Amino acid sequence: MSTDPDRITRDQIEAKFRELTGGVAEEVEATRSQALTVGLGIGVAVIATAFLVGRRSGRRRSAVVEVRRI
Repeated sequence: MSTDPDRITRDQIEAKFRELTGGVAEEVEATRSQALTVGLGIGVAVIATAFLVGRRSGRRRSAVVEVRRI
């Protein structure tokens, strides 16, 4: 086995792969954090809207009942 200077070794390939995936992993982690925050905000807004719409609908349908004592 002769060592050719133009030959790419397994160690070089692994080092380059780690370099490339390291940057991607950091970017994915940052994006995941932002997505979680946005998702929670949207969830809270949907729940609040459903509550308020249901409350308003309930007020329109409810009858006013008077009880009088004789």
